[in-house]
Amino acid sequence: MVNPNLDIVVKLEQKIDKLVESYKSEKEENKMLRTQIAQLSSQLEQSASSYALLQEEYDKLKIAKTIEASGADVRDTKQRINQIVREIDKCIALLNR
Repeated sequence: MVNPNLDIVVKLEQKIDKLVESYKSEKEENKMLRTQIAQLSSQLEQSASSYALLQEEYDKLKIAKTIEASGADVRDTKQRINQIVREIDKCIALLNR
């Protein structure tokens, strides 16, 4: 006859073995995920750094373009505005007659 306590002990050992297997599996997956998190964090830091450098370069180019445009473009714009003002003055003079 089989001892009922022996049967319980065997089932308990099987469950413990499954639990230990599950623990090892989860521990390995956890290690893998932590490694992946570290890699992604590093990539994120590099991307943020790269973004900051590109933003700084963009700002410098924007300022340089503004300074560059202020030379000839401003003169042309002033001349065009003066021409329009003269035309408006002529129109006003014609209306006052």
